[in-house]
Amino acid sequence: GLDIGELSQRPLAEVAGLLAPAAKGHAHRGDGHPEQAIAAQRIAEDLLARIAILQDLGLGYLTLERSTPTLSPGELQRLRLATQIRSQLFGVVYVMDEPSAGLHPADAQALLRALDQLKAAGNSIFVVEHEIDVIRHADWIVDVGPAAGERGGQVLYSGVPAGLDQVAVSLTRRYLSGSQASVRSRARTPTASLQLRGITRNNVEDLDVEIPLGVFTTVTGVSGSGKSSLISQALVELLSDHLGQARDQGDDDVDPLERGAEVPTGGHIVAGLEHVRRLVRVDQKPIGRTPRSNLATYTGLFDHVRKRFAGTPAAKKRRFDAGRFSFNVAKGRCDTCEGEGSVSVELLFMPSVYAPCPTCHGARYNAKTLEIELRGHTIAQVLAMTVTQAADFFAGDAAVLRPLQVLIEVGLGYLRLGQPATELSGGEAQRIKLATELQRAQRRDTVYVLDEPTTGLHPSDVDTLLRQLHGLVDAGNSVVVVEHDMRVAAGSDWIIDMGPGAGHEGGRVIAQGPPDKVARARGSRTAPFLRAELASG
Repeated sequence: GLDIGELSQRPLAEVAGLLAPAAKGHAHRGDGHPEQAIAAQRIAEDLLARIAILQDLGLGYLTLERSTPTLSPGELQRLRLATQIRSQLFGVVYVMDEPSAGLHPADAQALLRALDQLKAAGNSIFVVEHEIDVIRHADWIVDVGPAAGERGGQVLYSGVPAGLDQVAVSLTRRYLSGSQASVRSRARTPTASLQLRGITRNNVEDLDVEIPLGVFTTVTGVSGSGKSSLISQALVELLSDHLGQARDQGDDDVDPLERGAEVPTGGHIVAGLEHVRRLVRVDQKPIGRTPRSNLATYTGLFDHVRKRFAGTPAAKKRRFDAGRFSFNVAKGRCDTCEGEGSVSVELLFMPSVYAPCPTCHGARYNAKTLEIELRGHTIAQVLAMTVTQAADFFAGDAAVLRPLQVLIEVGLGYLRLGQPATELSGGEAQRIKLATELQRAQRRDTVYVLDEPTTGLHPSDVDTLLRQLHGLVDAGNSVVVVEHDMRVAAGSDWIIDMGPGAGHEGGRVIAQGPPDKVARARGSRTAPFLRAELASG
C-alpha cells in the first residue's frame, strides 16, 4: 500500500520487512495475471538479498533516499563493500585503506565478516590498517617502520601474525601482544557541567544531557548513533553562538549543489556556560589547500626563523628585513616559480604536471636571498630540515625551540618544516593544530572538541595524543572526544554512550559515568568491548 516515495523514506530494515511477503510469493496475484506476481517475487527476492548484505554490515538504519554527501566515510566504504559482495566476482585483488576508520568495534566485526566473504569467494584482500583487532584477523602481516618519515620505509616483517612477536624493533608488535601499557586517566571528577536541554539534531530528538567539565570525556556508540550530531554539531554550534565565535562552515570540498539544506540545532544550554571562556575544535581538515601553506607557516614558527635570518650581520648590511625571507613576498622569492618551488608543465590532452623550478631547483628563493646564511645554513636549507633536526639546530633559541619541542611531543618530529600542507595526512594536520594550541600561553576554562582524532593513527600515536590531551585537562580545561577506539574510552575520565543502535534506533544516552561503570551497563553495545579493554589494560 506504499508508493515509491513513502518507501524511500523508510529505513532499509523496515523496507526488508515490507518486502518479505512478496519475496515468499504471498503477494496479491492480481486479476488473472500470475506472471506479474512471479515477476514481483523475483524483484523482491533480489532486493531482499541486497538489503540483507547492507543489514549485516550494520547499515539497516539508512533510508533509500539518504543523499551521499550526508554519509560518513565509514558508511560509504561499507556501501561499496556491499556492492562487491553482491557482484560475486572472484580472482579480484581488493585494496582498502583503513576500512575500519569511523567504525565502532561492533561494526568492525561486521566489516570483518564481509571481508571473510570476499576472501572465501576466491579474492585477495590487501588492507592498510591501524586497528589492532583488524590486524589480528589477518592471515599475513607486513609491518613497515621502524618509525615515521625518514626513519621509516623499511619492511620489518612479512609473514604470519605469530612471527611478528620476534621482531623487537616493531612498535605494532607491542600492541598485538598486549605488552604495551595503556594511557589511563587520573580518575578526575567533573568540576561542573554544561546542561543541554531539548537538543534536536538529525536523529537526536529532544535530548537532555549533561557534558561534564574539567575532565576528559569520550562520547561512544555505534556508527550512526548520534555522537557527532550531539557533540560536533549541536554542542559546537550552541557554544560558538554563546561565545560569539564563527561557526565552522563545513567541508569546503563538497559541491554547493550537493550540500543538503542547513539544519538548525534545536535546544539550549541552560546552565554551566559561565565555566567556559573559549571553544577550540581540533579537526582533521587540511591546514592549507596550497603548497604555500606548510607546518612552519601554520604554527607561526616561520616568523621567528625569518627574524633570525634578518638579524644576521650580512642581512643587516644589505638591509634585508624579515619579509625578504618569505617565499610569498616578491623581493625574496624566485621570480620564475614565484616562490612555489615548482612550475606547472601544460600537457595537451592530459593533466598538467609539476616539475622542479629550473631556476631555483625547488629552493623557492632568489639567489641574492640564498646568499644569507644562519650558522652556515640558508633559509631554504632550514626549511628542508625535519622538526627533530631543527630542534638541534635552534637548541639555544627558546622562541624557536618551544614550538619545535611541542611538535616532537605530538609525534611529528619526522616532518620537514617546509613540507607543503597538501602532503600532510588528516591525522598529521590534526596534530599540528593541537601542537599550535599547546604552544600558546595556556588559558583555563577552554573546551576542546575532537571528532574521531585517532583516525589514521597507529596505537603508539594514539598514546602520544592521549598524553597531550590529558595535559590540556591537567591545565584546567575540558576535552570532549567523539571516538570508537576503546583505548581512548578506557583512558578517559567520563564516558557518554549513545545508542542503542543507529539512525532511528539511536539518539539516546544509554549510559554515562566513569569507564568501569559504563563497562557494566546493560543494553550498551559499547560495554562488552570496553570491558575487554579495561581487563587487558
